[in-house]
Amino acid sequence: MKIPFTPSVYEHAARFVGRSPWEVSRNPELLYEAHKAAWLEYRHQPVVVGIDIYNLEAEAYGARVVPASDDGIPAVAALLDDIEQAAELSPFDPARDGRIAMVIEVGRRLREALREADVRIPVAGPFSIAFNLRGINGLCEEVALKPEAVSRALMRLAENQAAFCRAVIEAGLDVAFFESAAAPPLLSPRQFREIELPALKRMLAIAAEITGHAVPCIMGGNTYPIVDDLLATGTGFLVTNVETNQAAFIERVWQTHPHVKVRVNMDPRIVACADREAIYREIDRILAIARPNCLMGTGCLPLETPPENIRLIREYLA
Repeated sequence: MKIPFTPSVYEHAARFVGRSPWEVSRNPELLYEAHKAAWLEYRHQPVVVGIDIYNLEAEAYGARVVPASDDGIPAVAALLDDIEQAAELSPFDPARDGRIAMVIEVGRRLREALREADVRIPVAGPFSIAFNLRGINGLCEEVALKPEAVSRALMRLAENQAAFCRAVIEAGLDVAFFESAAAPPLLSPRQFREIELPALKRMLAIAAEITGHAVPCIMGGNTYPIVDDLLATGTGFLVTNVETNQAAFIERVWQTHPHVKVRVNMDPRIVACADREAIYREIDRILAIARPNCLMGTGCLPLETPPENIRLIREYLA
């Protein structure tokens, strides 16, 4: 069975301009040139415009993105002392706050330059935004101790994403939706269902209404225990990462929702390695469990991945 293949290029794009992810993430010309060069090399779909894709909303709300050293990925310094403060946040202005306007403008330029590319802007889910605004330790404590407050905050953060989605569509682009912070084991399946799922459904409904189509729900982590909940969101596209039971995930989706596409991600450590035979074995592993609704991906392509490895994967699949 043949299977489509597309790598996920975020910080990896920085290697095409010979600059650090931090430098590329703050400079519109570098960001444009990096993603343009990456697409010309890989012809991947979609092109997701960004380097530190989960940081945009937190920065727009006022959080500080901490400069990364060398080839590290920029991180966010927590802004909130209590999750209940998130429920009081006003929507940010995509035209004014943080780097969002810059990223959208770069996306518009890429769409004009790369007519065959599907250019999308990364939009984060509510739990991933809360994760950055509150910090992992504080948020996990409040999930356990104040679940109702967390639920309220997540719903507010979901509603606040409407303006961002509208700005993306008005620029002639599309939305790439990401929510990996919510996946087990950070949340238990019960916590996911009770605390996160209502806000996730609302966020995807908002995005679908604004874009005019169901939005892919990209979530890494151990997602097999919540696969039925993900399918309940109405999305038409899911991802299964190496951290979960990929074979079981694929089979569940195929048996219950065969119209839903599943991107099966290779182990990123293998994608970036120098062992050609290990790469071939990883491809064969995925081909053995794939169904007709599957495509193959890389997850977040490590910065250090040699481009020849991606060419190798394409040639082997062909």
